[in-house]
Amino acid sequence: MKVNSWLPIKKTLQVIAAALLSLIISSCGKVSSDSILSESIVYCSEGSPTSFNPQLVTTGTTIDATSKQIYNRLLGFDPSNFDKIPALAKSWHVTKNNKLVTFYLRKDVKFHQTNYFTPSRNMNADDVIFSFKRILDEKQPFYKSADGKFPFFQSVKFNELVQDVEKIDDYTVRFRLNHPQSSFLANIAAPFSVILSKEYADHLIEQKKDLTLLDNLPIGTGPFKYKDYRNGSLIRFERHEDYWRRKVSIEKLLYNISPDNTIRLTKLLTHECDVISYPIATQEIASRPDLALEHVTSFNVAFLAFNTKVPPFDNPLVRKAVAHAIDKDAIVSAVYYEQAEVAQSLLPKASWAYSDKVEEITYSKDLAIKLLSDAGLSDGFSIDVWAVPVHRAYNPDARKMAKLIKSDLADIGIEVNIITFEWATFLKKLAKGEHQSVLIGWSADHPDPDNFFSPLLSCASVNTGGNRAMWCNEEFDQLLQASLLTNNTSKRKKLYLQAQQLLQEHLPVFPIAHAKRGQAKVKGIEGNILTPFGGISFEDVSKKGTD
Repeated sequence: MKVNSWLPIKKTLQVIAAALLSLIISSCGKVSSDSILSESIVYCSEGSPTSFNPQLVTTGTTIDATSKQIYNRLLGFDPSNFDKIPALAKSWHVTKNNKLVTFYLRKDVKFHQTNYFTPSRNMNADDVIFSFKRILDEKQPFYKSADGKFPFFQSVKFNELVQDVEKIDDYTVRFRLNHPQSSFLANIAAPFSVILSKEYADHLIEQKKDLTLLDNLPIGTGPFKYKDYRNGSLIRFERHEDYWRRKVSIEKLLYNISPDNTIRLTKLLTHECDVISYPIATQEIASRPDLALEHVTSFNVAFLAFNTKVPPFDNPLVRKAVAHAIDKDAIVSAVYYEQAEVAQSLLPKASWAYSDKVEEITYSKDLAIKLLSDAGLSDGFSIDVWAVPVHRAYNPDARKMAKLIKSDLADIGIEVNIITFEWATFLKKLAKGEHQSVLIGWSADHPDPDNFFSPLLSCASVNTGGNRAMWCNEEFDQLLQASLLTNNTSKRKKLYLQAQQLLQEHLPVFPIAHAKRGQAKVKGIEGNILTPFGGISFEDVSKKGTD
């Protein structure tokens, strides 16, 4: 596309900026006052978190706001090669039978001190045991305060895997596993496996306070501590002065919640925001000397999930007909502006388990029409397609994608009703299975291939609401379990190939694209914010003068 073709867009953006500037400043005055501080950063986020504890949810807005800002985990990942590296655990040991895993903890890790809690000790084994027993022990009060819902852990059958979590001494913790699991350490490093303060939990019980405060007024060990939250408006964080890893450069971190793509862009153009999520008009941003545009190749996938429990998608012929009628190349061009790869399976090509032996679902309207005829539906019908209402890493514009799919399906006699809701309502209705089909996706939490399969399509994930296809297949589950029981990569590849072939046969979900994740920022914001998986991090970010 020629640069000149962007001139109308540039003029439009300038008009929008001028029209909205006074409104933005008047409605977000405190944001502006924070943003002028040399050690403060304003991040324009696309949506509100649904919790302040990632143990409880898997939504990207929650992970981005909490996992790497407020909390730490026992292990982390090296961003260059995805190897597991020490974090709150300085080292670990796995026995030969892979059933005993011992973590040796750091002794200098301090919890946040806030206006609602003052810790009296450093992190120790009691905190680690509490954090995981909270998920495992149904009698635990904080299991009950979360209604026993820990979707990531339930999707990977954590309670069936872990027999016990033992305290060896104040800084040594041992996990006893019922059986080996090749993805156990990766799951321990995932953004959901955060370490909480047992002392804070005990304080809530002793003071007879609402136990859900553990998750709503968080205490962690991460680089930033929670200050306050205004629903749908902003989140304030402050620097954790005693952060164990290093001194954090940013004194104040403010999330300005701005779901509208154009408003986020306008706030960047006026420097109201230092960083924005999921930018639009990327060529306009790239042309500005005061702005910078960044992308990172993410482990993610956008897909159309068919609710296999309801007609007509309880019939695999209909699911395949719809898939064959969708032009994925056109979607990647129009929705992602080529900043994505067409997906041939749930796994991106960067995954070691990806295989080109999986039969491709080709774009063929003739084949789609034949499949509908075979299904006895050649006279046409209508379907509902739900579209994610917020910009996600895997899908920058679900409504636009839905409109393209609507046009494609009209050619084979299917009328599409595009449906969406406010984000929190959307998620609640989706978890209940009220949808007929949904354009959604997944951003991986760690590089192990199981993270694309168990949370999305296992039988266990039907019960937790993460399985948007409501599809439970015992053969598929058995393949996943067999792969988790061995550390032999060659064997795991073969098992995952069988799993992917089974998915193509049944097609509960139709993979569409693997997207790059983008962000835009003002010049002077330095350090890596984007990560290949597991959310974003401001831990290593600094701000230099830009005037």
